[in-house]
Amino acid sequence: MVQTPYEILGDDGIRALADAFYRVMDQDPAVASIRAMHAADLGKVRSMLAAYLTGWMGGPPVYLAVKGTVCLTDVHAPYAIGPDERDQWLYCMDRALERIGASQELKDMLREPMFRVADTVRNQDHSGPKRRDPSIIAVG
Repeated sequence: MVQTPYEILGDDGIRALADAFYRVMDQDPAVASIRAMHAADLGKVRSMLAAYLTGWMGGPPVYLAVKGTVCLTDVHAPYAIGPDERDQWLYCMDRALERIGASQELKDMLREPMFRVADTVRNQDHSGPKRRDPSIIAVG
């Protein structure tokens, strides 16, 4: 029987993954634009990522219990997230999986679903700052 990612990693493994994810984001200049979207202290967002991943990977719905919703688009709406930002997030996750010694089987299991999650929070077709909607005409 195929195990869920949660069964493979467990709570400690998911916390290690979230820690590694934000270490990559904090240290790698290649992801500076998404790092700039975060507060200086990554502690709270790190614990929220671990909570989200716990439920998303098949464990208990920790994030839902804390936030009352699992609507990621609302949380990310204030930020300009295009294809480059999505890909930087995926880069951080790939490096984090490597850092925790995830098996190739787990990486393969997560590749497509992680892309779908990252692409779901993309809120524009271009990368960089949000652009004003050209259909909105300022009056006065």
